[in-house]
Parts: sequence; structure tokens; C-alpha cells
Amino acid sequence: MTEAVSRPTLEAVAERAGVSRATVSRVVNGGDGVRAPLVARVREAVEELGYVPNRAARSLVTRRHDAVAVVIAEPGTRVFADPFFAAQLRGISKELTAHDNQLVLLLTEGRDDHARVARYLAGGHVDGALVFSLHLDDPLPGLIHDAGVPTVFGGRPDWSDGRGGPVYVDSDNRGGARAAVRHLVALGRTRIAHITGPLDQTSAVDRLDGYRDVMGTDAPDLVAHSDFTPSGGEHAMRELLDRRPDVDAVFAANDLTALGALRALREHGRRVPEDIALIGFDDMAPVAEQTDPPLTTVRQDIEEMGRLMARLLLRGRAAPDDAPPSVVLPTTLVHRATA
Repeated sequence: MTEAVSRPTLEAVAERAGVSRATVSRVVNGGDGVRAPLVARVREAVEELGYVPNRAARSLVTRRHDAVAVVIAEPGTRVFADPFFAAQLRGISKELTAHDNQLVLLLTEGRDDHARVARYLAGGHVDGALVFSLHLDDPLPGLIHDAGVPTVFGGRPDWSDGRGGPVYVDSDNRGGARAAVRHLVALGRTRIAHITGPLDQTSAVDRLDGYRDVMGTDAPDLVAHSDFTPSGGEHAMRELLDRRPDVDAVFAANDLTALGALRALREHGRRVPEDIALIGFDDMAPVAEQTDPPLTTVRQDIEEMGRLMARLLLRGRAAPDDAPPSVVLPTTLVHRATA
């Protein structure tokens, strides 16, 4: 039988450093009031002994858990199939790891899960929440607000109940959409269609508004509604071709929608970009660079959005009376072969 290896204790660190147990506790728990030479001795002893602080005990002292919940208001089948979520989670994870915080992933498979998520957040298991992919009628923001957990949202929230002041990170969805459609106009295209995302999400609404800023609202038959998925884009493109066979350009609400549209165009014998120019939104490399032909798209820095969400949450937690401002990142049009 293998003997259990005893873990170094706080007392052992104190003895090695030649200081009191209370001094070691203040240093390892991030407390103030310890002179720099003593801090250095404690840290050296911690390193030599391989001491690992007990997180549960530390949370009793600091009232912090060094854990952040990431709440995605989508089912797992959608989250793990869409590279957008992988990029955003990558940015969040990098920032939390740099600050020695744990990521707790919470998904909502349906409305019944919302109360479960709210109970978990209210239970004091985490120090804050990062929430994204909200839908306009989603009860999650209200439940999270009632739980009293510091929160940063991914995407511009659209409160309908008068709550104000949410902190969020978003991209310039409307401006990016305008740039895409103006590029299509500059190419001489005149019958430019738009395949939307789900219009219960502000990003999709903003992109539709950007399209309308350039094209107006006089041709509603050039707008087809979809859901940010390849199958949705394929179905919407077929619908557009049936309704408006003269369409000569399409602005798709995201890259996955554009991927589906490209399939439908190929199925109908339409050449891209010769017959129909096509632009997406996101610039997700696994999609945009591997379509045939490569996809012209609007780039938003998805990973940086995730990193900034985590950074704003940690900054707000450190200084709760000095709430950080929301951030809207710029977008850029990336020219490739489809437009």
C-alpha cells in the first residue's frame, strides 16, 4: 500500500519563513499590512515547500471563491457546434486563468434551466457571471439581477422592464453591416438581399438595421429570416431564390448562415461571385477561410470580446463602487473571393 503524502501546512510555511501563521495567512490570501521583506520570505517558503492554499478555507477569509460562472443561453448542441462560442470561451478562459480564477460553464437547455442557473448563482458558489447569447424575452437577466451577482454581458442587452446600466461588451454590428452592404453596392450590385439572424437577439436586429440603413425598407421580399445556422441559411437562400430569382448579392448575418447560403447557390447552379456576390459576418477562420470560394466577411474579434468581458468583471469585482464602462469593439470588412 502506498503511503499518503502529507501536504505542507500553513504552520510549516510559517516555520520555514520565520514568521507567524497570521502573517502567512495574510500573504497567501492577498491581504494588506505585511512588509515587503516578509512577503518575499513567505513566498520563498511557499515555493520551497510546494504549499497550495486551501481554497475553501481561503474563501471563508476573503469571501471570494476565485470562480466565475459563464452562462450561455443556448443548448449544448448549439454551443459545441458553433465556433463562435469556442472563440469567446477561449478569450474568457485565457483572462480568468491569468488571474487564477476558475471557469464554471452553465448552459440552458430550455426555460426550465433558468431557475436552476439562478439558484446556483444565488448560492454563493461564484464571484460573478459572464452571460451571452441572450434572447430578448429571456428571463435570465432578471433572475441574475435578483441573485445579486456582479455580471457582464456579451452583446448589448435590451431591457424591457426599465432596468438600466448593464455592463456589456459588443461589436459594432450595425456599422459592420453597413460596410458590407456598401461594398456590395460599390461592386454594382443592385438587388441585394439579407439573410437575418434570429431577431430576438440584438446582434441580429442591429445587422438588419445596418442593411436597411443602406438599402431602405422598400423591398421586404429581399429579406429572409434565419437563425445563425448553416441549415437555416440554406433554407433562407432557397426561399430568396424562389421569391426573387433576380437577386445579385446577399449579405448573410453570420458566417455559418453564409455557408448554408453557398450550398443552396451551388445547388441552384449560381456562381459566386459571378452571378451572386456573398458576404458573411464574424470572420471565423474555420468557416470563412475554408469555404469554396473563400468568404468575404465582416470581422469582429470574438476572442477579444471574451477576454474583455472577463477583464471588466474582474475589474468591477476589485472596485465595486467604480463600475467599468461598457465596450463596443470596431469591425472591419475582410475581402476574399465571394465579393
